[in-house]
Amino acid sequence: MLHDEELSILRDISQSVAFADDRHGMMGQLIADGYVMKDGDLFELTPKGVTAVEEHAAALGASDEEQASPIG
Repeated sequence: MLHDEELSILRDISQSVAFADDRHGMMGQLIADGYVMKDGDLFELTPKGVTAVEEHAAALGASDEEQASPIG
């Protein structure tokens, strides 16, 4: 299971956002786990990475809907 910081990195990559050098340490693990691939100087999500981001977003959306629905 991915941690919040790892999911944050995947979201940044999917949105083509540059990230701080201190986050590069996790990139090796994300690459080894098959979530990210390196293309020259750029990082890209693999299909597995895209799925992880989409599933996390869907889970957050469902959680937000549950919190917003009135009780009773």
